[in-house]
Amino acid sequence: MISTLKRGITKVKEDIKVIYDKDPAAGNILEVIFCYPGLHALIAYRLAHKLQKWHLPIIPRMISYLTRIITGIEIHPAAIIGHRFFIDHGEGVVIGETTEIGDDVLIYQQVTLGGTGNEHGKRHPTLGNNVIVGAGAKILGNITIGDNVRVGAGSVVIESVPADSTVVGVPGRIVSHTENKAEDTLMHNKIPDPIMAELDRLRFDVDSIIEKLQK
Repeated sequence: MISTLKRGITKVKEDIKVIYDKDPAAGNILEVIFCYPGLHALIAYRLAHKLQKWHLPIIPRMISYLTRIITGIEIHPAAIIGHRFFIDHGEGVVIGETTEIGDDVLIYQQVTLGGTGNEHGKRHPTLGNNVIVGAGAKILGNITIGDNVRVGAGSVVIESVPADSTVVGVPGRIVSHTENKAEDTLMHNKIPDPIMAELDRLRFDVDSIIEKLQK
């Protein structure tokens, strides 16, 4: 019991440190402890997850339900979450039962890691290490999001994404891929627009055809 408590305290310290590392608005330790719903939801999840592993009925789900009411963040107790996970702002975040999340993952408000139907077994996504998921993005189904992937705000991802990629759009499309580690930040003002790129290509083709017809 003492060792379990020590591990829990160590994880909470990690969770607090990552807030300082990734959120420039974090002012002081009291502000982080009392004013960050993502931290509150994660602490409650870790307790519920431990009780879930002990096969304690009802109580883990009750903890999850009460946490959703208080923080606006719903994390199923059976989900698997790694180290240094950070939910920024957090309102409207939903993390499903069979979701697996690696280390050093950052997600923003209104993100859904959900299923696509009533299937049983593994039905929620798996996120690798060092993944960033932008505000309002939906990652759905039993798919894998590789290490260092960046998911743009508002994207709907329904297919697996290889490591070191950036994906945007509805449905999500890979707009860049590199063998090197992706940048730590998700710069939405610098993400390519695949739809506009396709329209530009079509416009160029039409202009070329018109020019040939005029000649």
